[in-house]
Amino acid sequence: MERFVLMSFDVEEFDMPLEYSQQVPMAEQMKVGHEGLVVTMDIINTANATSTFFTTANFAQTFPVDIKQIAEKHEVASHTFYHSSFTPAHLLESKLCLESITRKPVYGLRMPRMRHVEMKDVIAAGYVYDSSVNPTWIPGRYNYRSKPRTVYTEEGMLRVPAAVSPNLRIPLFWLAFKNFPYTIFKSLAIKTLRQDGYLCLYFHPWEFVNLEAYNIPAYTKRHAGPALQERLIRLLKDLSKEGEFATMQQYLQLKNFC
Repeated sequence: MERFVLMSFDVEEFDMPLEYSQQVPMAEQMKVGHEGLVVTMDIINTANATSTFFTTANFAQTFPVDIKQIAEKHEVASHTFYHSSFTPAHLLESKLCLESITRKPVYGLRMPRMRHVEMKDVIAAGYVYDSSVNPTWIPGRYNYRSKPRTVYTEEGMLRVPAAVSPNLRIPLFWLAFKNFPYTIFKSLAIKTLRQDGYLCLYFHPWEFVNLEAYNIPAYTKRHAGPALQERLIRLLKDLSKEGEFATMQQYLQLKNFC
């Protein structure tokens, strides 16, 4: 049976400290995000791990050369226009901006922080799929336990949920990756991959640089920097034995979802 690993990264301005009353200038938010992206791309490209990069148009406009280079080997998708503010108009505006930079079509959307978005607005903006749902319960953020665990259609829009384990729906997202013991995360990820035939994981490039200077909870910056880089390298190596790396659009086309 063919199995596919859908690695994805939310490429964005590092604005998390703002949630915790630490003011960080936009230039510094961009700097941290870019430093993380450079490190992440080195790891991903060395591993030949074809991935999907959901980027804000704001970030892409600041670093267009990087985004265009990513699009040569990977999929660039939309993370709306800004990470900290949103209006429905940003759906189309970000898509057009990214297409202008990459000279390639943008198929996918992921809302910052998995924020709710109306499917009619996503459809109207011309997206093929949406990956803005984590079908589990994250206290204080969202409760999507009623949503399907695997690819489904909602109000005419194809949706690609983030991976959660079968039965208990343990989230296999960025916070789990850095806070679970590695062997437990790997075991849950492989179990999910084998059962579902694919595994949709997501991270942020800024996680892979040192974040000690920032007033964010310890669980959000655990292992940040070289330790997490090594963990990602290890994960890519282990998952490469279980499935083939693919972008979300590649997977959806191959499985005739779109």
